[in-house]
Amino acid sequence: MASLRQQIGKQHEFDLPEEEVYLNVIRTAALFTSEFNRLFKKQGLGESGYNVLRILRAAGETGRTWTEIHRDLVVPAPDVTRLVGRLDRDGFARRRRSTEDRRVIRVFITPAGREIVDRLDEPIRELHRALLGHLSPDDLTGLSRLLERAREPLESPRGSDTP
Repeated sequence: MASLRQQIGKQHEFDLPEEEVYLNVIRTAALFTSEFNRLFKKQGLGESGYNVLRILRAAGETGRTWTEIHRDLVVPAPDVTRLVGRLDRDGFARRRRSTEDRRVIRVFITPAGREIVDRLDEPIRELHRALLGHLSPDDLTGLSRLLERAREPLESPRGSDTP
């Protein structure tokens, strides 16, 4: 397999190993996202819509508030309200005002939303295997731990002030 430098036609070595890693992560994420989006599009969803339905399925009968949905998203969406509105309009989720506190709106998955997420379970597993199945279990565990460590500065309390 060609190195990233060769793939992007870079003539010289990277100035910093951090730059090379960053670009490798971005390129890999873009390629993986493209494959998953192709799968989600067949169901009339985007990545964020699928992610919200996955969260709502896990929530069961309790549903989730906008704040809880935003917190649980793998890739944060800037406008959860609009995203939930689209899922509601398409019949995949329903919003209900809390009877205890009328200011609180909870979001629940509908049977149609659950059907789509359930139907995607196996194709998503297959895509995970297709994209990463060539790596050993130890490689996968090591890669996950490295990526978690790479995110540490951004997930610390002062990380949001860092450029």
